[in-house]
Amino acid sequence: MKAAILIQRWYRRYVAHLEMRRRYTWNIFQSIEYAGEQDHHDSSHVLFPPDLISHLLDSVVDPLTEEVRQLKYEQIVVSESYSGPRLSFPLSVTDTNALLSAFKEEQTLHGKYVLQLLYETKKFLKQMPNVIYLSTSYAKEITICGDLHGSLDDLLLIFYKNGLPSAENPYIFNGDFVDRGKKSTEIIIILFAFLLLYPDHMHLNRGNHEDHIMNLRYGFTKEVMQKYKTHGREILQLLQDVFSLLPLATVIDNKVLIVHGGISDKTDLDFLSTVERLPKRSTDHLNVRACSRSSSRHSRRSRMDSPCSSGRSSRASRRRKKHSTKQGSCSSSSSSSSSSSSVCSPRVSSRNTPRRPPPSPSLPSPTDVLQVPFLDSFLESCGDPKNQNGCSLNSFRGGGCYFGPDVTQALLQKHDLCLLIRSHECKQEGYELCHNGQVITIFSASNYYEEGSNRGAYIKLGPELVPRFFQYQVSRSTRKLTLHQRVRVAEGSALRALKEKLYAQRSELMAAFQQYDIDNTGRISTSEWAQVVESVLRLDLPWRTLRPRLARLSADGNVEYESCFEDISPGEPIPPVTPNLAETLYRYRTDLEIIFNIIDKDHSGQISIEEFRQTWKLFTSHLGVAVNDQTIDDMARSIDFNKDGSIDFNEFLEAFRVVHKLDVKEQQQG
Repeated sequence: MKAAILIQRWYRRYVAHLEMRRRYTWNIFQSIEYAGEQDHHDSSHVLFPPDLISHLLDSVVDPLTEEVRQLKYEQIVVSESYSGPRLSFPLSVTDTNALLSAFKEEQTLHGKYVLQLLYETKKFLKQMPNVIYLSTSYAKEITICGDLHGSLDDLLLIFYKNGLPSAENPYIFNGDFVDRGKKSTEIIIILFAFLLLYPDHMHLNRGNHEDHIMNLRYGFTKEVMQKYKTHGREILQLLQDVFSLLPLATVIDNKVLIVHGGISDKTDLDFLSTVERLPKRSTDHLNVRACSRSSSRHSRRSRMDSPCSSGRSSRASRRRKKHSTKQGSCSSSSSSSSSSSSVCSPRVSSRNTPRRPPPSPSLPSPTDVLQVPFLDSFLESCGDPKNQNGCSLNSFRGGGCYFGPDVTQALLQKHDLCLLIRSHECKQEGYELCHNGQVITIFSASNYYEEGSNRGAYIKLGPELVPRFFQYQVSRSTRKLTLHQRVRVAEGSALRALKEKLYAQRSELMAAFQQYDIDNTGRISTSEWAQVVESVLRLDLPWRTLRPRLARLSADGNVEYESCFEDISPGEPIPPVTPNLAETLYRYRTDLEIIFNIIDKDHSGQISIEEFRQTWKLFTSHLGVAVNDQTIDDMARSIDFNKDGSIDFNEFLEAFRVVHKLDVKEQQQG
């Protein structure tokens, strides 16, 4: 008996220790992700001004009419050697099955069919209102999926477990289909194909990553240009239009609100229905970044969420009957620039979708607040729920807001709702309930940070409006690993990412460490070390707990602070043209990669020395680093490893890569 008790105690301590490691691993991943969003907000308005964006996108704008453009796409020649699916419009089940089979076999859809698909999707979305109203009376259950972020395996697993979209199996995908993952193109092709095939039963909300500025930073633009070198720019232009036309929210049975992000204390569904979302060609409108955060709360990206009770009131039933008499009519819009918001989809609105009455004419005109089709990506990342009441600035992400239970309750009462379903945040179990069950977060990309880091999930809602959750995890390499091994793999990846953050800000950290190390001993106390690291990195992590994995203790119990950087070094040494240049370059390597892709107009994978100089003038003006042309030329020649007179993309990336010495040792031992 004593032995059993001892074993039980040991096992409990073992599990508790694993859970602690799992939690701080998760915190590291999430903190680094949000810090990246802050960097994006801080740098994007300087590094990516409208004229630079137009360098990438506006070059394909032509005066062709829609009819001529459609004919142009139809006349694109498909080579006899092309072995992928060949689509015909209108689409059939045969076409969607062919797409699914092709993508499982790693095939790429020809650019002609991508352009045709996007053109047809754009035509359809122009008819859609900002807010879609659905009813469960025409389906047993509706399936709601969250962020996919380019994870095709998760989408295919959902379809395998839950069935393909159809009249009997409707779906709502709640935004963030693209970026981060490597199969974003395949995902949007599948989703748009099913949208055209089943327009009454397939519904797509826009997320903050359905935006070309976000796509530049988080990988989707690069993916499109790599997969479609001939038609890539035209595909990107059409995608920009299609993303701008996606609906912003879906309401089920006038009781459940589904939006990608969150809400604020200024959110108004009626106003959301009036915001103009037609695409424009001019990138001059991108100056929306100058708008205040408070204005962004009124934008079309304002999100709302709330959970429902298991039953529905007779008042709601009477209300639905009342609205059912208005089927086929269109809600009015106060928008002055387009009728897009006031034209209801003839399919969605005419049959099974209860509609709200037109918004009050006293509501502010969207043109008073927002006149742009492409909202600033950062401001669109609206609200995240918190436990404290009120609405406050989300400083952790660098923008948007937090909303408390009182804000949720007020919105639900105002619009006679009972549940808010939102996405936008990765959750370890794939979903999370908060605000007394009135807000549900659903996230459908498993292994988001690292293999084994989180589950994905989807929700099924029937007429009772009681959510049922289904979890899953795409598993490849971790299938045969124990819990301890899975935690160790994820923890190792998180710590490597954290060490890279330390390296990227080494100069600032060293200067701060030395302020405490008056006698230049190379050592400071653990509390001082933790205080410095948090003040510089601002990641809100348990640094005392993490210290043994990041820095050594000396014999006297103090931290040898330079040991933070021992395990990491530059991949290719860069000439010291300015102090601390290497770590500065590494810190902004993602922005530099984006600028490289924009300047490389023909996507040859190379830029000239002159183009490299242009990149640096823009970049250094943002950083306030004084670097003259001669210095830039010297740097360009040092990065030109094969000495062919131009900067190769692989050379460019190699110059801003860091090496983890421990990984090198393990590879050598292997």
